[in-house]
Amino acid sequence: MTTTVLIVDDDPVQRRLLEAMVRRFGHEARVVESGQEALALMRGPDGEEVDVLVLDLVMPELDGLGLLEALRGSGIDTPVIVQTAHGSIETVVQAMRAGAVDFVVKPVGAERLQVSIANAVRVDQLEDEIRRMKRRASGTMTFKDLASRSADMARVVRLAERAAKSSIPVLIEGESGVGKEVLARAIQGSGDRRGKPFVTVNCGAIPENLVESTLFGHEKGAFTGATERHVGKFVEANGGTLFLDEIGELPLDAQVKLLRAIQEGEVDPVGGKKSVRVDIRLISATNKSLLDLVKQGRFREDLYYRLNVFPMTLPPLRARREDIPDLVRSFVARIAAEEGKRVRGLSREAMDLLVRYDWPGNVRQLENAIFRAVVLCDDDELGLDEFPQIAAQMDGFDVRIPPAPVFAETGTAQAPLREVVRVEVRDPNAVGLLDEDGQLRTLESLEAEVIRFALKHYRGHMSEVSRRLGIGRSTLYRKLKEFGLEEEAA
Repeated sequence: MTTTVLIVDDDPVQRRLLEAMVRRFGHEARVVESGQEALALMRGPDGEEVDVLVLDLVMPELDGLGLLEALRGSGIDTPVIVQTAHGSIETVVQAMRAGAVDFVVKPVGAERLQVSIANAVRVDQLEDEIRRMKRRASGTMTFKDLASRSADMARVVRLAERAAKSSIPVLIEGESGVGKEVLARAIQGSGDRRGKPFVTVNCGAIPENLVESTLFGHEKGAFTGATERHVGKFVEANGGTLFLDEIGELPLDAQVKLLRAIQEGEVDPVGGKKSVRVDIRLISATNKSLLDLVKQGRFREDLYYRLNVFPMTLPPLRARREDIPDLVRSFVARIAAEEGKRVRGLSREAMDLLVRYDWPGNVRQLENAIFRAVVLCDDDELGLDEFPQIAAQMDGFDVRIPPAPVFAETGTAQAPLREVVRVEVRDPNAVGLLDEDGQLRTLESLEAEVIRFALKHYRGHMSEVSRRLGIGRSTLYRKLKEFGLEEEAA
């Protein structure tokens, strides 16, 4: 997706020169000749399509500084690059205080303008990402944070906007990684529960014996290991929204209790003597067909109809490829800032590769691919070389190898000297049976390594570790002491 640059200048010669340069950079150029025209355009529906303004400061009637103030007064924060033939320090200070992101002096060179536009777009994307993260943390995300150019996504957003106006239970279906939680947060942030608690529960990540306690809470001493009272996710979300992700993974016995909690608006903590009233907005999500699970007897039919009141399906990323460029730019801006890298964007070839790839892991996979590319990149632009795994799966996107040098004396090419490095690809979860000397390891060392791995994998949850290892907790604690793993378990 190209960047749209709005050129505001009363000089027709300057307008033509700037327009030619902007188009040469590969951007789309729009031209107006006065501040009034620019203000009307930016306040209208077409204003959302403008990514950068190149603004002349000296114009009749509404000049550049006046337009800057009017834009900021209207809540329009599109980045502005100001230019003038009179580049005094006072003018620069005034323009920057009014909200400009950069300042160039007429006649501006092509390279200077290109860098200025790239920097302005990058800063704007980073600021947008920061604002989005703040709204996500505060529970005030809206559907504007889901800006999409896809017609399929637009239909989903229109449905979600209607759902946000009530407390109707919502079921979001879609492949893993498409952004179901983001849509749920936008529904909450656009309704009456805006700013209230948003509690997420991944139903597939809760051990079966802890589902009831996690959702509904427990009293102190209700079972072995219940050393203190726990209120549960339903009570945590009281007054706000409870988001049940991967709802199809919930065990059948827990589905019965969940159905009662939804119907009655109250929960029964494990070991509690009375029910607790809760007021929540319920949003569920699944990457499987709940109807198929019902037919297989793995999901209760009555719970299905209770959850499936307002269903909506998020399209996969391959069905909305027009959103990929905007997602890529926002990921690059945020990750580059987080990692302290000077990456500004992508080459056209790299962007074309990402747009054409099918992304089976959807937005989550795209973000991880950008993360890896930014970390590996030593230049200020991501190219095909930063996406070797993806390029290898696509026709016409070969990672280039430098040509062999040609000797002037013979006219023949010599193969480049390369250091051969042998890398053993090993599953990080595999346990080696041989020691460094190639001898079989002792059972004691193997057992210690398995316990150490289990502690990390289940994040120190001793009940889960002992259950998965098939040993009692007392035996587990004895072995921790025996193998010197007590500190790792802390």
